[in-house]
This record gives sequence, structure tokens and C-alpha cells, in this order.
Amino acid sequence: MPAGVLVFLAYGLLLLAFVGLTTPIIVSQAVEAPISPIGLVWMLLLAYLIFTLTLVLQRKQAAYPLAIGLATLSLPIVPLLYLSPAGLPGALLGGFVAVAVFWALRRPGVRSWFNEP
Repeated sequence: MPAGVLVFLAYGLLLLAFVGLTTPIIVSQAVEAPISPIGLVWMLLLAYLIFTLTLVLQRKQAAYPLAIGLATLSLPIVPLLYLSPAGLPGALLGGFVAVAVFWALRRPGVRSWFNEP
């Protein structure tokens, strides 16, 4: 397994942990309203995340564009962290994560690793 895929898997698993830790907030909102916009977004993110990680582990060709799409989720984190109490250090860390994930996925050996139809 190329190092770029390992970086992406680490990013995906950290994102999965974040979604899992924030799910109780979404569930508590579901008691008040059965369908909420944030609940829909969170469940779509969870489904997309699990589906992409599963395809990456199976080395499917369809996993590469899905992994690039999942990596784009790191871009909105940078301005959100800048405007949060984390400020500039948080935004720099978020920017570093975004650059690292994109750089890892664009390495030459990563694309050829996804060879299963």
C-alpha cells in the first residue's frame, strides 16, 4: 500500500471519528424534529465516508475520484478554523492537513494502486 493511501486512510478515519463523536448532537436534535437539515448532511457525510473508505480498502478504480472528493472536505475547514477560537494556528493546521491529503493522493504510485475494476 502506497504511503499516500495510508495518509488518506488516516484522514478518513479521523473524519469518521469526528463524525462519530458529534453524532449525539445530531441525535438530540432528531428528538425535536424528525428531519433536520444538519441531520441530513451528517448522514450523507457518514454514508459517503464509509462507502469511500470501503472502496479504497478494496482497491477499486472508482475509489480514486471519490477519495479526491472526500479530500475536498478539508478545504472549508481552513476558514472555519480561522473564524473559530482556534484562530490562525488552527487555520494553519487545517491548511496543512488539506495540502498533505491532496499531495498524498496526487503521488504517482497512488493512482496505479487502484487497479481493481
